[in-house]
Amino acid sequence: METTVEDVTPMAEMVEIEPKTGENGTKVAEELKNENVQEKAVTGKVPDNDDASMDGTKKEEVPVEIEPKTGISFPVKLDDGKQLNAVGLRKKSMLGMGIKIYGFGIYAENEKLKDLLRSKIGKTPAKPTKEMYQVAIDSDVGMVVRKVIVFSGLTMSIVRKNFNEGLGAAIKKLNGGKNEALTKKIMSEASDDIKLTSGSVMEISRLPGYILQIKIMGEVVSQVESELLCRAYIYLYLGDDPFDKEAKEKFGTSLLSLLLADNF
Repeated sequence: METTVEDVTPMAEMVEIEPKTGENGTKVAEELKNENVQEKAVTGKVPDNDDASMDGTKKEEVPVEIEPKTGISFPVKLDDGKQLNAVGLRKKSMLGMGIKIYGFGIYAENEKLKDLLRSKIGKTPAKPTKEMYQVAIDSDVGMVVRKVIVFSGLTMSIVRKNFNEGLGAAIKKLNGGKNEALTKKIMSEASDDIKLTSGSVMEISRLPGYILQIKIMGEVVSQVESELLCRAYIYLYLGDDPFDKEAKEKFGTSLLSLLLADNF
């Protein structure tokens, strides 16, 4: 399948609507629409434009971290409290070139992860160790990988093919054998009719109880309970051959910070 090769930037950078002014010099709906499109590209939903909540209190403004190779913003904390531990870029070789597919942020329930690390790791090491990464991979502590698509030629069939290949390789690394039925199970419920464009948001979560869940633009499209599947998915980002080595190292630094917290 041929794909047009172009360096696609995220929707948040592509959409620029020049603000218009009304008779009183105030900016009208076009500017507001532009802001909504940009936030949808990052969060997967159109924001509520009322800065105040129902009880009149001002909503908390969450800081963001920028993934430098794509310019995509990731909030440092999600609505459910999970915290951002690393950002990165997934690239894929196509037509002999490294194509940017999506920017991603890795979130976790850091307090639970901290308690687990302290129960498993003895003396705090000087730098991240394989044992530390393995604790994160093997646990059922809640984690989310939020992906924001930057490649305009992406389709669900391409996502399914690459997802199955990646999970299959990770499962083989973890248990020494293939499990094609399990590998294909998580994506089998995701319809090819789902449209993916630059700025589309996909969230793949490991929920407590070893449940792997896929959301696209805020809608759950698949959910499977499997410890091996959950471990294999996190392994893609924190294992021996991660999608983004720098992102793995950033996550490792976050793990060290959790171990060192409250020790001073």
